[in-house]
Amino acid sequence: MFEATTILGYKGDFNGKSYAIIGGDGQVTFGNCVLKANATKVRTLYHGQILSGFAGSTADAFCLFDMFERILEGKKGDLVKSVLEFSKEWRKDKYLRKLEAMMIVLNKNSIYILSGTGDVVEPEDGKIAAIGSGGNYALSAARALDKFANIDPKQIVQESLKIAGELCIYTNTNIKILEIE
Repeated sequence: MFEATTILGYKGDFNGKSYAIIGGDGQVTFGNCVLKANATKVRTLYHGQILSGFAGSTADAFCLFDMFERILEGKKGDLVKSVLEFSKEWRKDKYLRKLEAMMIVLNKNSIYILSGTGDVVEPEDGKIAAIGSGGNYALSAARALDKFANIDPKQIVQESLKIAGELCIYTNTNIKILEIE
């Protein structure tokens, strides 16, 4: 588990529309010190069709992003084919297998967690994924809100990340959210 951040991805339907949403806090820590409180750890990929966010070492995460973006371009934005190719390439490279970072990537149809060890994991429910030190707090909150509250997906992500920021010392409430509607 990274003492790094909190990223939460959500894919689902609300009021007849499909959504893909990702959010992350803005805190960057080094040991027990906060280096920056307003970092952006979420971004769009492949012409705004894919959402992504990272937790872990920033340099390693940028390496992950670069590699994944290259694969996405080669697969013409096909997320499923891209995550499978990503995993294959990852396993072949000794250096890459040691990266200390994780990513969530999603669109309206699919959501995956990509690890620095080359693993590709689809969440059990197929719609909510979280990574980082506050990930379990955000995931629990998102599952509860998704199941029991009648609120839009963006609000589910926002409120879940706020809860994580209140509980996890490596997560703040300076939240950035991206969505595909």
